[in-house]
Amino acid sequence: MAERITVEIMADMLRGAVSEIRENHELLGRLDSVGGDGDHGTTMVRAMGAVEKAVGAAGGGLKALLHDVGWAVLGADGGSTGPLFGMLFMGMSDALGEEEGLDPALLAAAFRSGLASVRAQTKAQPGDKTMIDALVPAVEALCAAAEGGAEAAEMLRLAAAAARAGAEATSALQARFGRARNIKEQSIGTQDPGATSVSLIFKGFHKGAEQHA
Repeated sequence: MAERITVEIMADMLRGAVSEIRENHELLGRLDSVGGDGDHGTTMVRAMGAVEKAVGAAGGGLKALLHDVGWAVLGADGGSTGPLFGMLFMGMSDALGEEEGLDPALLAAAFRSGLASVRAQTKAQPGDKTMIDALVPAVEALCAAAEGGAEAAEMLRLAAAAARAGAEATSALQARFGRARNIKEQSIGTQDPGATSVSLIFKGFHKGAEQHA
C-alpha cells in the first residue's frame, strides 16, 4: 500500500469499519443481551451510519475528516457508545495538523491521542470487561509496530490481531462496568460487546487499508 495514510485511504478504513459492524450487528446484540438490554448491535449500526454519512460528506483533509466523523458519532443516540467511540475519532483528529498523509509515526500518534481521549471519558481499566480491553492492546500493538519500523499496513494488521485477542479474553472476565456488572459472575463466559465492536472496527480498518496494497 501507499507509504502514507492519505485521506482516501482513511476513508476506506472507516468504510471498512462500517461494513464489519453491519455484518456482525446481530452478534453484538446477542452478546449485549447477556447482561445488557441487547441493543448494542443496533446502537453500533446507528453510530456507523453516522460515520458513513460523515465520510460521504467530507471534503477536507485528514484532520477535518476525523473531526467530522467523531462529531457525527458523538451525536448518535446510544448511551455511552456515542461519547466513547466519538472521542476516539475526535482525539485522533486533535493529534493532527494539516498533513496530507500520515507516516507510521503520525498514524501511531493519532491513535495514541484517540485512546487518551477515550480514557479521559471513562474510569474503566484493562480487566474491567469493557471496550478498553480491546482498545488498549490494539493501540499499544500499533505503536510498538511503528517504533519497530513497520509500515502502516503491518501496523494495522497487528492492531487488529491485538484487538481481537483482547476482545476474546474478556470472555474470562467479570464485568465491572455497565449493566452487565449487575449479573456479577454470570457475565463470565461471554465476550464484552464493546470490546468486540472495537475488534471489528480495527479489522475493518485493516481491510480498508488493504484495498490500497
